Amino acid sequence: MKSPEQDTQGVEEVQPRDLTGLVILLALFVLLGVWGGLSALAMVLGLVLMIFLHELGHFVTAKWAGMKVTEFFIGFGPRLWSFRRGETEYGFKALPAGAYVRIIGMSNLDEVPAAEEQRTYRSKPFWRRMSVALSGSAMHFLQAFVIMLGLLLAVGVAVPDRWTVASPQGPAAEAGIRDGDRIVAIEGQRIEEFDDLSTIVADRGGDTVEVEVVRGGERLTLEATLADRHPQTGEERGFLGVGRVYDKVRRGPIEAVPQAAEEVVNGIKLSITGLAHLFSPSGINSYVDQVSGRVESGDPEGRVTSIVGVVDQGAKAASRDWTNLLYILFAVNVFVGVFNLTPLLPFDGGHAVIAVYEKVRSMIAGREYRADVTKLLPLTYVVIAALALLFVTSVYMDIARPLNL
Repeated sequence: MKSPEQDTQGVEEVQPRDLTGLVILLALFVLLGVWGGLSALAMVLGLVLMIFLHELGHFVTAKWAGMKVTEFFIGFGPRLWSFRRGETEYGFKALPAGAYVRIIGMSNLDEVPAAEEQRTYRSKPFWRRMSVALSGSAMHFLQAFVIMLGLLLAVGVAVPDRWTVASPQGPAAEAGIRDGDRIVAIEGQRIEEFDDLSTIVADRGGDTVEVEVVRGGERLTLEATLADRHPQTGEERGFLGVGRVYDKVRRGPIEAVPQAAEEVVNGIKLSITGLAHLFSPSGINSYVDQVSGRVESGDPEGRVTSIVGVVDQGAKAASRDWTNLLYILFAVNVFVGVFNLTPLLPFDGGHAVIAVYEKVRSMIAGREYRADVTKLLPLTYVVIAALALLFVTSVYMDIARPLNL
């Protein structure tokens, strides 16, 4: 959601006959498919759809409220291609860093002709402004719910105690452990869930242990000498070298609906916790250390991932199992929905806080009150600068030191 520029007398007429920009855009998608494969293309298209639906939420609620929307664009910067329907111009711009809808009169900074003042964002009742401000994040949470509901109904949910070995490496492969084996005990200690295995081997680095597995209904005892550190993170702990794959169980509609809602709520809680840590003093210090290279940043724990990293990891995960793409889009939708509610401009949460503040001040004063957004501009510029810095540094790390997942 974006406020209009000072000159709102009209938007230049765009001739949809010029298809050069659209051809360039389509060519870029073709090149992406050739270079990154269909999984990378699918990941990008999923993110574009996610962004489009976010802005569609703003667009629909603004139109419903009687506000004037002059632009609806995917991307920023130079216009590639657009067309006009009624009073709104739709199209694509060159920089795929997001999207926006332009609503007239978002604040007292926007000059609007007197004849159109009644159609401005600022002239509408509190609940109308709140519906527009919060609709973007609401669309993200709705998308996440639909994705999870579809996964539960059509694919199934992983059951923690029904897993088998996948992609054994290092000590596991040397010991003869194979894909599809079920590890049931190590040194006589029973293994129910995969996390039990990690806990048992953690303090046994360098030890030779007996590993009991079930293979094709037959119980076998193998010997494995555990590594004393993780080969990727360098962490000093016992390492066996097995991944896992879970059996998936489908849910019926009665079970799936509340479980999908619960997963969204859990995702929201995790996102809030993660953001609180990132912007805490310790989180900022950790991030600076990662960017400077003073600490290992290939581990996903505590790592900020840019759009480049999301596409890269999503494409790799989707190439192994297409449902991984949906799980990643679920997580991205929840996180972006939460992040977008940050109570500062230029986030939607900032617009919501201003609306609440204006409502409270109006109730106290007994007359309509509108905030002076000019007082918030210095803080807004700081937020924008911080976002730009976070974007640039996270892209740098995702290219120079990609995540190990």
